Amino acid sequence: MYALTDIQAEPLTLSLKVRPEQGDELRAAWPAIAPGYHLNKRHWITVTLDGTVPDELVAELLRGSHALVTAGLTRAARAELGL
Repeated sequence: MYALTDIQAEPLTLSLKVRPEQGDELRAAWPAIAPGYHLNKRHWITVTLDGTVPDELVAELLRGSHALVTAGLTRAARAELGL
């Protein structure tokens, strides 16, 4: 799992995995980025998609979250997923 959302939430939120130091920086810079909701607050952030965080940053964070999770998989698991 590298991204989590409740598609019925208003406003929509997206929880993503980040490096701990990156999470600290993001939370300090963007009011719409908070510690991961119901997740390990050190490794996850929750982004409120209210338009205040640029789409490009959200896309970058999504790609980064995927990369962090897949890097932790075994070689066999990555091969099974075609990565």
